[in-house]
Amino acid sequence: MERGRNNEEEKEEDVAVSAQQRGGGCNYGDALYWDARYLEEGGASFDWYQRYAALRPFVRKFVPTSSRVLMVGCGSALMSEDMVKDGYVEIMNIDVSSIVIEMMRRKYVSVRQLKYIQMDVRDMGFFSDESFDCVIDKGTLDSLMCGPDAPLSAAQMIQEVNRLLKQDGIFILITYGDPSVRFHHMNQEGCYWKIILYIIPRPGFQVTPGSSSRKSFTEPVPLTEKGQLPAGFVPEDPDSHYIYICKKLPHGLIQPLVQ
Repeated sequence: MERGRNNEEEKEEDVAVSAQQRGGGCNYGDALYWDARYLEEGGASFDWYQRYAALRPFVRKFVPTSSRVLMVGCGSALMSEDMVKDGYVEIMNIDVSSIVIEMMRRKYVSVRQLKYIQMDVRDMGFFSDESFDCVIDKGTLDSLMCGPDAPLSAAQMIQEVNRLLKQDGIFILITYGDPSVRFHHMNQEGCYWKIILYIIPRPGFQVTPGSSSRKSFTEPVPLTEKGQLPAGFVPEDPDSHYIYICKKLPHGLIQPLVQ
């Protein structure tokens, strides 16, 4: 059952996103920060950005339930649990924090569909090439963008995700970054993607009465040939979340970056 977000959860996410966008304060790319945070929270569940109920239309559309899924930067989120309840049969969860990984292992010790391993998303050499059908990231790339050497960290992560995906595999990136600040990170050497973009408001966002609204948030957002939002396009929610559905293409295949 979908749990409602309380005021503290909404406030915590707003503060975290604001801090990330300012690029100051906490080092969200540091394992020590997350270890301390998870110890303080005592294992309480928390989903960044969106819960599975909001993301389900996109996940179910592009990722069969039989897929082998890698959840990067899993934290203490309930999303993997919710996906198992929805029929997904194998989800490998990784996080840079050994503290949260041990907490989640104990929590889901009897759920055979879920596995948890401590790992840095920038070096996932434990896994062999093309070993996953889908990789999901909900905020991990954003966290790396707040740490030192952000462009290098982002490049390492994207190249590792590309290496681990099977041909035609799907990378679902949920981020606060619009195409102007995210697409160039996707264009790493040896990475070939076909990308579809969706934009959804943050949980609890209320549309202003009388304002014009897009027909559905489950419709893809049209992008320019260069992979940018159309001129004058402004999301209804200024703090919207961007969902990039990235299909891995064979090396050297000449295809447009966006669909």
